[in-house]
Amino acid sequence: MTEGAKLHHYESPQARVTWDATRCIHAAECVRTVPQVFDPAAKPWIQPDKADADAVADAVNRCPSGALRMEFADGTSAMAIPADNQGLINANGPTYLRGKLTLRQGEGELEDTRIALCRCGASQHKPFCDNSHKKIGFKDAGTLLAHVAAPPDTDLSAPLTIRQNPNGPLVCTGPLTLHGSDGHTAFSDTTFLCRCGGSANKPYCDGTHKKIGFKS
Repeated sequence: MTEGAKLHHYESPQARVTWDATRCIHAAECVRTVPQVFDPAAKPWIQPDKADADAVADAVNRCPSGALRMEFADGTSAMAIPADNQGLINANGPTYLRGKLTLRQGEGELEDTRIALCRCGASQHKPFCDNSHKKIGFKDAGTLLAHVAAPPDTDLSAPLTIRQNPNGPLVCTGPLTLHGSDGHTAFSDTTFLCRCGGSANKPYCDGTHKKIGFKS
């Protein structure tokens, strides 16, 4: 659970769905996948009894921010753990992480399979994206330019830990393959991601947070 989480619960005989409103960025993957279950015009807007549990689970696992979670009626998690850790750099928007993820928050930890990380520096819910990039007109193409492959013997299934450097970058420790909007991929087992929005080498940190006095 994240700090300040606004959790809403929706149940059917087959499934229990949880929605964290603080992490929702309205990507609408759930709406497109099973619109009869996820309908923003309905009350309640999530009605898991309107589709079979596997279809609901598929929609929940498509949520890129991790705002949606689900358990089956017997208490087992419906969340699929990807085989390796991936980061999709969204042009003019967040980085979507998927994998076996642990985010360190102060003295606590959040374990998840999907997280949307702020890249613009303006989110009020750092390190999570809250769509502030749209409000401030954040622009970055999300390209990687160079392709870096993982070494042949790399254990891509190892977990990824994300740590917030105070007033600095996100430090990702563990195997991570970033995917740029230009189709290039870059692998690293230690990745420093910019979160101030000012780096000239996005998505990577280049120390600009110190020059602009970034605080978080």
